[in-house]
Amino acid sequence: MITITAAEANRHFSGMLRQVGQGAEVLVLSRGKAVAKVVPVNKSESQQQTAKQSLLTRLSQQQPSQKARDWTRDELYD
Repeated sequence: MITITAAEANRHFSGMLRQVGQGAEVLVLSRGKAVAKVVPVNKSESQQQTAKQSLLTRLSQQQPSQKARDWTRDELYD
């Protein structure tokens, strides 16, 4: 992962986008703190799809709870 300052990202934006387009990930820092992460679109979408599929698989394997609720809605706010 490439780490650059916000000022560098501003000055070299087109170069940074070229690198990201080639698969690089760029972490942008402002005053020493991470404020943004620029990643290729395909990689980001792929990670989202993988996470979504993993969640759906796990949820489909769970059984719904058969316990009767022993509390009322009003009790939640007490």
